[in-house]
Parts: sequence; structure tokens; C-alpha cells
Amino acid sequence: MPASYAYLGPEGTFTEAALRTLPEAATRELIPYVSVQSALDAVRGGEAEAAFVPIENSVEGGITTTLDELVAGAPLMIYREVLLSITFALLVRPGTKLSEITTVSAHPAAQPQVRNWLKKNLPDAHWESAASNADAARLVQEGQYDAAFAGEFAAALYGLEALETGIHDAENAQTRFVLVGRPARPAAPTGADKTSVVLWQRDDHPGGLRDLLGEFAARGINLMLLQSRPTGAGIGNYCFCIDAEGHISDRRVAEALMGLKRICLEVRFLGSYPRADATEGEVRPPLRGTSDDEFMAASDWVARCQDGRF
Repeated sequence: MPASYAYLGPEGTFTEAALRTLPEAATRELIPYVSVQSALDAVRGGEAEAAFVPIENSVEGGITTTLDELVAGAPLMIYREVLLSITFALLVRPGTKLSEITTVSAHPAAQPQVRNWLKKNLPDAHWESAASNADAARLVQEGQYDAAFAGEFAAALYGLEALETGIHDAENAQTRFVLVGRPARPAAPTGADKTSVVLWQRDDHPGGLRDLLGEFAARGINLMLLQSRPTGAGIGNYCFCIDAEGHISDRRVAEALMGLKRICLEVRFLGSYPRADATEGEVRPPLRGTSDDEFMAASDWVARCQDGRF
């Protein structure tokens, strides 16, 4: 049996389309799951080698379902990411006219990306959320809803037709997907990497978030995502999901993580992995003294002082 990748299904999702852009996908059995949670649980339970799920879009930010699943439960690690440009098609049963549509469906993350189009073209249509855009198409096929927002490529899979195509409220909208597996040694740094962590504060106090962010800022590390998520411990209790430039093997990133480990109640490492856009991180002026060479030189200096060799 070939190794398998779980993904947010059913067939015909944007997730599947993004997954198939990975070269290794051609050598894996690709198994659709009904939800992000079930796909990740397949990895935790050993049913799949890895899971491929959406984690962020350029219109609405982090996909909370995925973030919450990575925050809770047995630890998992991100190994790869993929960026996919997103435009929607309005899929209907053959012969359906725009004036006949009273119900539409899609994944909740799709709604902010088509909200203005809906207001202009189907102002009275009732929105119903689905587990995925492809699942919305399946429900239209079964007659539960009149139309679904999904990829145009899903039409043929579900016997539907695209009544409208190229639907999007924001130009150049993208969704970021990640390949998630069980914890292991991160891949070697490429020079264009990203590190993801979740941070829990020891207590709520003035300047608490500043203290966390200061560990990155003092070392010249740029943040690419910062999103708070409730811990479930009561109103006002949050953890912070963060994506930062760099790799855990970079001295400045490693020292930032050590600083966070000292001051946080808990730090969950979600992985260091290549950036999909292959953009190399940089130390931004006026910050100085934050390159790996400078960190190593400072460490050597402390060691010499400890040995009386300064």
C-alpha cells in the first residue's frame, strides 16, 4: 500500500487542487476527509502519513478551524505550504437561472471572498455553510441547495454547470495550505523559511503581548501572522498563533524561541518549513547585531569572558 495523504474533501475542493501541485502527491494515495479535524485526526491516529488543509486566506486571515486543531490535541508539525490563487464559480444544476436561486452554499471561509458579489447579484439568497466548497457542490447536486460557490473544475465531478465564473471580491486573492505530519526533525533551512508557534501567557497583565512580540523584535525577526484564539478557559483567555520569518536553526530564531520558552506558560512549536513564495527573510534596518554571525560572535565573546580570555 502506498503512503497516504489525507485532505479536506470531498473530491473537487481547492484543497485537492493545491495538494496536487506538490510533486510528492503523485506518489501518495490521496484520501478525502469530511473535515479539517478528521483529516488531522487521521494523522494523529496513524491512518495517514500527513494531512493537507487550508490555514489562511488573504481576505479573511487565519482559518480558525485549522488553527484551533493545531493548538489543541496531540502535537503536529507543518512541513510544507502551498499558495493557490482563488476565484469562484457559481455552480448550479443544469438549466437553473440566476433569478431562480434562493439558497447558496460554500465553506464559511468563502463567504467573505464573495460577499459583495452576492449583495449585488443575489441580495435575497440565503447562505448555508458547508464542510467544504466541493461538499456544497454535492449538496446542490442532491437538490438541498440551489447553488454553490466552488472551483469551476468541480462542476463536472458533480454534474453541475458554471452559471458564473471568475467570482471574487478581492483581486489576487490567495489561500495558503499546509502539509501537516507527526513531529519529527524539521527539514534543513533553505534561506527562505517560516517558523510557526503557539504561545500561552503565564498570566494576563499590561504589556503581556508586547513582552511576547519583543522577543522577536529585539532580534530583527519579522512576523507574518499574528492571530489570537480563545483557550476555552473563559472570556479573555487567549493564546497566540504566530508565523515568523526564519528557521529554528537560525540563531536569532532559536534565541527568540528560548526567550519565549522562559516567559510563556507554554510554547507549541508547529514547525520550520520552506516559504511557498521563496522570499528570503532579511534583518531590517535600523536593527543591527541580529545576523547569525553576530549572534555567534557574541556567544563566543561571553564564553571567552567566562574563561578569562577577554
